[in-house]
Amino acid sequence: MHTALSPCAEVEMIPPLIVEESLARGIDLIAITDHNSTANIQAVQKAAEGTSLVVLPGMELQTLEEVHSLCIFETLAQAEAFQKIISLALPPIRNQPEHFGEQFVVDETGDFLRREEQLLIVSADLSLNQAWHIVSELGGIFIPAHVNRKAFGLLENLGFIPQDIPIRTVEISRHLLSNEAVAKFPQLTGYNLIKGGDAHRLEELAGMNEFWLNAPTFTEIKKAIQGDKERKIIIKD
Repeated sequence: MHTALSPCAEVEMIPPLIVEESLARGIDLIAITDHNSTANIQAVQKAAEGTSLVVLPGMELQTLEEVHSLCIFETLAQAEAFQKIISLALPPIRNQPEHFGEQFVVDETGDFLRREEQLLIVSADLSLNQAWHIVSELGGIFIPAHVNRKAFGLLENLGFIPQDIPIRTVEISRHLLSNEAVAKFPQLTGYNLIKGGDAHRLEELAGMNEFWLNAPTFTEIKKAIQGDKERKIIIKD
């Protein structure tokens, strides 16, 4: 579900190719979760029009704790409202492409529209708790991302999953087998797990999560993420 089409992403990760590759791999649903940005979501959604691929709007947010979390929404309007908050919470630093790489915004064909001038590879001035509350108020889903990873992972940075946030599901990286996750990281005991693709290249589009739902809707996915026992999430290692 976690597909990153960052403004700093590989050139091959353009909207029509993402849609084409997802469908070729039998993937029904992806979420576009750029790093601190929602600017390229609409392009992928437009590229997917007329196909069976569902494209959810989202963001991979970097909080004050230097932890990445997936923030996924039902509508583009919700994601854009979240972007306004995050843009104000990011430090007013201008991107330097020669040091940090380009931050392109493209259209549905992959053609260049503009450069994102605000530096995106930094932490927003929001804690995990604050971010969770904002996402929840907007009706979104909040999932700590690749929690086992040394870089920007919740367990590496904090050592635990905060108990002041009612988190039911966390994401593990694609390099950790789901049946070994709890043994290696006892902090994951009792949590539902999903496996993130964190795809920055087409070959990384893997479709690692299978959802068993009453209907293929955002509401049903949200219930599964929140731990509803009538819905299932199956990781395909």
